[in-house]
Amino acid sequence: MPSSDFSPREYAARLAATRGAMSDSGIETLLVSDPSNMAWLTGYDGWSFYVPQMVIVPQHGSPLWWGRTQDKPGARQTTWLSPDDLFDWPEEHVQHSMHHPVDHLADLLRARGWTAGLGVEMDNYYYSAASHRILQQAFGTEALSDATGLVNWQRAIKSDVEIAMMRKAGLLTAHMHEVLRDAFREGLPKHELVAQVQAAGISGLPGLAGDYPAIVPIAPSGREASASHITWNDRPLTTGEATYFEISGCFRRYHCPASRSLFLGTPPSNIRRAETAVLTAIEDTLAAARPGVTCEEVASCVYDSFARAGYVKGNRTGYPIGLSYPPDWGERTMSLRPGDRTVLQENMTFHLMPGLWTPDWGLAITESFVVKPDGGEPLADIPRELVVKAA
Repeated sequence: MPSSDFSPREYAARLAATRGAMSDSGIETLLVSDPSNMAWLTGYDGWSFYVPQMVIVPQHGSPLWWGRTQDKPGARQTTWLSPDDLFDWPEEHVQHSMHHPVDHLADLLRARGWTAGLGVEMDNYYYSAASHRILQQAFGTEALSDATGLVNWQRAIKSDVEIAMMRKAGLLTAHMHEVLRDAFREGLPKHELVAQVQAAGISGLPGLAGDYPAIVPIAPSGREASASHITWNDRPLTTGEATYFEISGCFRRYHCPASRSLFLGTPPSNIRRAETAVLTAIEDTLAAARPGVTCEEVASCVYDSFARAGYVKGNRTGYPIGLSYPPDWGERTMSLRPGDRTVLQENMTFHLMPGLWTPDWGLAITESFVVKPDGGEPLADIPRELVVKAA
């Protein structure tokens, strides 16, 4: 994601919002290890999140990028930061049993005088227990506070440029679903279908190249679909089974996920009843998703539609999306579910997930949308109905 995708003014606004949240939390120096947050603040983009790396945000002055020597050229190419603000830890510390990169980070923080009021993203895929232990030993437990989600919440309301990128991702998602609908047929091994869909998302459209998504295709069939996060296998597609695909195009790390369900043969009445409930839930939710409405009020549209159809949904029904890296395209802040009273604001973006999973089958038809004054506006144009093909 080259930093030139966004103006210096937009990066400055992101940094100012983050520093405001730091001040509110009593954080003097923020250690950002989530690669999505690193990219949002600086533009840094690289498949380097399998080793320790951070963006360090002090209350004053420029942020710093800190990472592996091998990845420093990538920081020079993708961030707006000055070369003087890029710091690398010794290459010989890569996965070394006797040396840890965070020892180098502690030295860097000491040299800057940043030894207290440190915020770390504790509940984060990319911040290890070993990293935290080393920082505790270096500065003491009282010097560290949990800053999980601090930057994530600043990302909740998207800029117009971000919305435009998500719409481009939506074009890729729609293209992937078109390939899926055309190729879906009895006897086709599912891994071959997934290969076609993945290729479509990456090869993209004329003038619109795809990136790798944060989640691989979710593609369970029949009883497999009673589990919501099964990927694929080499079993041929079979008559009498529903298959749902949860996939997303990706543009400049921005996502627009959408699920659709497909059926070979004649769908039974229970699946048709579930389809009706899901489609009604989507329409009701999009109508309700206006600024000033709470997450739980929006979510009630889904649960109420399911209850009228005789179904009980026991999980959340949506989450915020945007810029992301593996293993998840969600932003890990609010959720569309009972009890979440977060108030929606214009240009928040969500993946609405009115999926239904029973012990014997599953059906998922989902939409990514942006909150607008008149309701939720889909970010991709994809037919919603169950895709049915004769055996």
